[in-house]
Amino acid sequence: MRRTDLAHLLRAACDVAGDRDVLVIGSQSILGTYDEDELPAAATASIEADIGFLDDPDRAKADDVEAVIGEMSQFHQANGVYAEGVHVDTATYLPSGWRDRLISWPLRSSDPADPHFLEPHDLTIAKLGAHRPKDLAFVDALLQADMLELPILQARCDLLPDQHALVKNRIRGFLSSYET
Repeated sequence: MRRTDLAHLLRAACDVAGDRDVLVIGSQSILGTYDEDELPAAATASIEADIGFLDDPDRAKADDVEAVIGEMSQFHQANGVYAEGVHVDTATYLPSGWRDRLISWPLRSSDPADPHFLEPHDLTIAKLGAHRPKDLAFVDALLQADMLELPILQARCDLLPDQHALVKNRIRGFLSSYET
């Protein structure tokens, strides 16, 4: 996915939901910080973006996005990318304080979207917490490209709530394999 694809998705999602405060939660959140040309191919391989809204307590906005611009929709067929409507709580393994570290980039002032993206180290901790093969490959690609700092990742891991002690230990083990 390219930034232009993501911007198109964000505009469409905000139009569908009638809400400007959109949040990209999944791997494509990395495009909030880096242009696709700066990233390893594994970091932009996905054709879907996990899109949620900062104010969506009943998940209605996410459901509307899923229905209108989700997988197999006309939007997907026409553009080759799609949105997965998600609730903010979907990201189970975000470090405390993640909302204070959100990244934004301006679209045109006339755009219906005010996009927010997870800061790359917060995104990485969430991906390591999920521990799916595609997430580990994503993180590995970013680490191999020197786009993440291990001390920051270790500090963010420590910010995971205590209820995730086993996940924290697994993340620490993964990160230790990258220490030199």
